[in-house]
Amino acid sequence: MRRLLTLLAAAASLASGAALAQAQTAYPRGDYAKPEAWLCWPGKTGDACAIDMTSTVVKADGSMTVEAFKADPNPAIDCFYVYPTVSNDPGVVSDMTANAEELNVIKQQFARFAAKCRVFAPLYRQFTLTALRAGVAGTPLPGSTDPAVRTVGYNDVLDAWNHYLATQNKGRGVVLIGHSQGSGVLQRLIAAEIDGKPVQSKLVSALILGSNLPVEAGKDTGAFKSIPLCRAEGQTGCAISYVTFRDTVPPPANSRFGRVMSPPGMQAACTNPAALAGGAAPLHAYLSNGAEIASSAAAPPAWVKGQPAPKTPFVSTPGLITGQCVSKNGFTYLEARVNADPADPRTDTIAGDVTGPGGAVAADWGLHLIDANIAMGDLVAVVGRQAKAWAAKK
Repeated sequence: MRRLLTLLAAAASLASGAALAQAQTAYPRGDYAKPEAWLCWPGKTGDACAIDMTSTVVKADGSMTVEAFKADPNPAIDCFYVYPTVSNDPGVVSDMTANAEELNVIKQQFARFAAKCRVFAPLYRQFTLTALRAGVAGTPLPGSTDPAVRTVGYNDVLDAWNHYLATQNKGRGVVLIGHSQGSGVLQRLIAAEIDGKPVQSKLVSALILGSNLPVEAGKDTGAFKSIPLCRAEGQTGCAISYVTFRDTVPPPANSRFGRVMSPPGMQAACTNPAALAGGAAPLHAYLSNGAEIASSAAAPPAWVKGQPAPKTPFVSTPGLITGQCVSKNGFTYLEARVNADPADPRTDTIAGDVTGPGGAVAADWGLHLIDANIAMGDLVAVVGRQAKAWAAKK
């Protein structure tokens, strides 16, 4: 299990921008003029973002109310999303067909942003979970060490980004959103194509979730030279980044999340979307009302003791979770505290840990599976305020 987690961590940073050897395999460039190359595209038939996002709000007293969801029919800005490592395709890199895992991660991490922006999400040929599992078993798939694997996914996202800019942007502001491997791709894209370039004027913000975004210790810039961390309400042209750990299970010494090993003087960024200026604040989570987040995640608990589960895809639990950016033992991360109250009927637990055989928690991964879910309401609200600020400037 430990070897698998190490390999997964490597996959999350495939597109970090390190020097790459000459590719051994030629991968043809993708064609993003084709609608089927996109998971989400405004007006597309079968748009993966045009789905039911209804939630049940479960209060501390056990009462429940249904919260409807509505996409903004005329948003001021766009959102462009790159998803994490999810593909179970039978190869080293995924194909360009959307399977259940790609559709589910859109549901978990991105579709809710349609409340504030037009949503764009390309398919891309990522390094697969299949190849990682084969490596763990000692039977690596042919080509799994090919340096071209480190470029094909990035090239796909770059092509998709350029197609979006050429055909859809038309001067609009855009929020870039990624998680894990997707965040690694976006870090590379932003550093190479946006930071300090004319197109930076279009950047409303970048949400670099579940990945270590390097910043200089005590400062708000680092890997991005001219894109600081977001620290104020309505601030635009900035970045939000964090990795999440429970307060009861802090990152152990072997964790790859929450610290930057090189160059010296850098640390992992942490911006609490519920309190950009710093400090502790309640997190507005939208938690899955099923076990779809990942096969290794535990099923969600009974939301109210003795009551049947809500029928909606998501559950919101106001006041249950508090988040705060902390720096402890060389790690910087979003510390999540579950405000358990055994005296009330609402659940005192949340699911989201990576688990191994027998249900053992992989502490070095923290709450990686729900980095986006745990503060989804706050992230959407921040983007909404940024959209208003962007529109006012224009």
